[in-house]
Amino acid sequence: MSDATRKQIFEVAADLNYTKVKHHAALPDKQLKVAIVQWYSKSKELDDLYYMAVRLGLEKRCEQRHIIATRTFQNDLQAVDPDADAIIAIGKFSGPQVATLAKLTPNLVFVDQDQLAQGYDSVVTDFEDAVRQVIDFYWEHGQQRIGLLCGSEWTTDGQLEVTDPRYLAYKRELQDKEAFDPKLVFTGDYTTHSGYQQMETAIMSLGDDLPSAFFVTNDPMAAGALKALRESKIEVPQQVKLFSFNDTTIAKYVFPELSSVHVNTELLGASAVDLVADRLQSGRTTPVRLTIGTRLILRESTADNDNEN
Repeated sequence: MSDATRKQIFEVAADLNYTKVKHHAALPDKQLKVAIVQWYSKSKELDDLYYMAVRLGLEKRCEQRHIIATRTFQNDLQAVDPDADAIIAIGKFSGPQVATLAKLTPNLVFVDQDQLAQGYDSVVTDFEDAVRQVIDFYWEHGQQRIGLLCGSEWTTDGQLEVTDPRYLAYKRELQDKEAFDPKLVFTGDYTTHSGYQQMETAIMSLGDDLPSAFFVTNDPMAAGALKALRESKIEVPQQVKLFSFNDTTIAKYVFPELSSVHVNTELLGASAVDLVADRLQSGRTTPVRLTIGTRLILRESTADNDNEN
């Protein structure tokens, strides 16, 4: 290199405020640990594949990001790893339970419950838009009396009753259309047996006024509702159409197959892990809420009488 070229390089470097980068030996990153707290018991999780699917999506993303994941069931906080960098809580939690979790770590992410107002990251499903799509689907097909089988449950400490957000969205949508009728709403506990009981109650109490369309807020309840209708010799979809929610494997393995709102459970779990990683690696303290969209999956339970959806 000539002296003139060398001089020109230094002049350009000075103009750009260039400084020589000092290279250090790369230090291995500390492997992150995440504790998964599932509000369901292990046996109850098997009865509602929705929460199991969320947890599996979460664990899969932890593996992809080389994050150590441990899990506990039914809010067994005594089993939570004290060295965990963060907690991902799946399900519904009362105020006291949230406070207890916060004492273990400030890095909390809630899946399936909106805790943004309390200052915590949250990953939730877009229930409003999902229910609107179901109502609009029925409305467009001439179904304007739409029954509802929904659920209600309590947090494991019995401190908070959790109203089904799909019921609230259903009520708002039909009130806007001046078509809400509380006599068409039947509330259970999200189990198959409850779906059977609530549909049986609807059949007995409504008689000839039974709606020709129902929205059921999870797949196990919809499976139970199908059994009750079949036993009463009410044909689906010819006499009553059913639309379910979550689109777990149950929806495809009953007869007739259930139309259902597809919830991307794997993405719900994966997004929670991504929020944890972002918070821990960037130092972010501002809470974030991620809302995951849905889509309608049309199957036999809402088919027209000529078997076309």
